[in-house]
Amino acid sequence: MKIIEDIDEMHHYAMQLRHEGKAIGFVPTMGALHEGHLSLMRQAREASEHLVVSIFVNPAQFGPKEDYKEYPRDPRGDTGMTRTADVDTLFTPSPSAIYPEGYRTYVDVEGLSGVMCGRTRPGHFRGVATIVLKLLNIVRPHKAFFGQKDYQQTVIIRRMTKDLHLGVDVMVLPTVREADGLAMSSRNQYLNPEDRRSAAILYRSLQEARSQFDKGEHSAERLREAILGTLKYEPSVQLEYAAIVHPETLEEVREAGQGTVIAIAAQIGRTRLIDNILL
Repeated sequence: MKIIEDIDEMHHYAMQLRHEGKAIGFVPTMGALHEGHLSLMRQAREASEHLVVSIFVNPAQFGPKEDYKEYPRDPRGDTGMTRTADVDTLFTPSPSAIYPEGYRTYVDVEGLSGVMCGRTRPGHFRGVATIVLKLLNIVRPHKAFFGQKDYQQTVIIRRMTKDLHLGVDVMVLPTVREADGLAMSSRNQYLNPEDRRSAAILYRSLQEARSQFDKGEHSAERLREAILGTLKYEPSVQLEYAAIVHPETLEEVREAGQGTVIAIAAQIGRTRLIDNILL
C-alpha cells in the first residue's frame, strides 16, 4: 500500500493513474475506522482498479464548541485496517496543507445545508462540501463511496457534484449496524456502557415508524408520534429532531410515500448521534 501525505504528489499520481486508464475508486474518511468504513472499501475495491482512501479530520466542519480536538484518532490502527482492506493508496494530508495560511474559499450548497443537522450545526455542511470538493479535485476518482448513515451529507455531495460538473459517480451504500441496530459511527466510542444500551432505541424508534408505514399509516405527524412514543422509554435520550423529508430536496412532507426519508438526531450523554431509514 502506497501512503501519500503531499497534495501535489497525490494529484500527480492520480493523473498518472487516469492516463493509464485505471478506474479510481475513492473512500474519504475521518479515520477511527470501523466495519462501516471497511464495507465501503470492500464495495469500492470490487468496483475499482485502484482504490484510494483518505484520512483527514476536517476542522472546517466542526463548530467552536464541538469535538474537533477530542475526535477519535488512531493512525496506526487505521493504517492496519486499510492494509487488510486491500487499499492501494492511503492519502493522509495535514490540516495546514489543506487549509494553508490565507485560505478563503468555501462551498455552500444552498437550501440543503440549513435544514435538519444544519439548524444546530451552522457552517457544518459548508465545511463538508468544501473538503469533499478539495479531495475530489486532488484524488480525481471515477467513483466516490459514502455511507447512508450521513444521509443529508450524501444529498449535499450529490447536488454539489452535479451542479459543478465534477464527473464523479457518488455511490451511497447502506448503513452498517451493530447487532442491536445502532448505526456504526466513530463517535460511538464516546458512549459509556449505560449510554450505549440507551442508544439502541434510536433505530428501534425508526423501525416503529417503518412498521406503522407498512401498516398503511402515511401521515408524517403520526409517524413522528410513533418515534416520540418509542423514545419516551429512554429519558436519557434528548431528541434534537425527527424529520420526515423528501429524499432529494430534504423538504418536510405531510404524507410519507415510497422513498421518503425519516432522519433522527439525538444527544445521549455527551454524544450526538444520527440515523435514518428510507421507506
